[in-house]
Amino acid sequence: MIEQVFPRSKPEEQNVTPHAIEQFTRSMEAAGLNIHSFMLLRHGHVVAEKWWPTHRPDEPHALFSISKSFCSTAIGMLVDDGLLSLEEPVIPYFRDHMTPEIESNMSSLLIQHLLTMTSGHSEDPTNHIRNAHHGDWVKAFFETPIEEAPGSRFVYNSGATYILSAIVQKITGQTLLDYLRPRLFEPLGIGNVTWETCPMGINCGGWGLNLTTEGIAKFGQLYLRKGIWNGQRLISEEWIDQAVSAHISTMAMNDIDKQQGYGYQFWRCRFGGFCARGANGQFCIILPNQDAVITITSDEKKMQAVLDVVWENLLPAMK
Repeated sequence: MIEQVFPRSKPEEQNVTPHAIEQFTRSMEAAGLNIHSFMLLRHGHVVAEKWWPTHRPDEPHALFSISKSFCSTAIGMLVDDGLLSLEEPVIPYFRDHMTPEIESNMSSLLIQHLLTMTSGHSEDPTNHIRNAHHGDWVKAFFETPIEEAPGSRFVYNSGATYILSAIVQKITGQTLLDYLRPRLFEPLGIGNVTWETCPMGINCGGWGLNLTTEGIAKFGQLYLRKGIWNGQRLISEEWIDQAVSAHISTMAMNDIDKQQGYGYQFWRCRFGGFCARGANGQFCIILPNQDAVITITSDEKKMQAVLDVVWENLLPAMK
């Protein structure tokens, strides 16, 4: 499949100051931030893009936890189709993994708790899940007891997103990737998509998705346009509004942009925006007030520093 591309435009044609874009890239480099690629969309046009050596526009990049927002989108599609409710308990989908102890411990765990990272775990069980000697990650998730009431506190939990992927597969009989391919990736014109799987053949959900920079930007533009792409509705506006709203406080997080609240596998950020973000500096930043999407891929631990450069240089440039 040949990827469709956005129209290109000069920055000034979309009311973006060209000098600010040059200052943005210089500031990233001057700060020693290891950026791989950058793309700025304004009013549906690419007004700036850059790939640093040795990266290329056609290169799929590891998205890390940006993958979670794609998993959330699949859940939203199932909700739109009436095949799933966020108020449903999780346990009935995995009766073959249940014991009386698990049922007693996790009886109040709902789908919405997985989406909002409020499962009740005191710490992320993902390392335990991935290192389980039996290779059954679902079993390993349920073997990790929850210590707090589900819904009470935000604790980042990639294992919860993996369970969402497993639920998609239970409902549809397809992997998360195969379910999304005709509903999301093909309509967006995104090809060359891969998603890692667990030993049981379930897509990891919370990580493992690989897309090009422009593919990430298309996903952001779909959310900016409230679920419509080329006149076709791919996901309901109601779901998008819910997914990108803050449902739980994240004030205990270290970085200021991580303290703005968490939705359904999306982070709120400053200046009225929201974003999908992944480890080592992967960003899909959606700014409704500016009608803009900013995509960044990198290998950079100082993620707040990357966002600070965005806010200092690009935000004022969009008139």
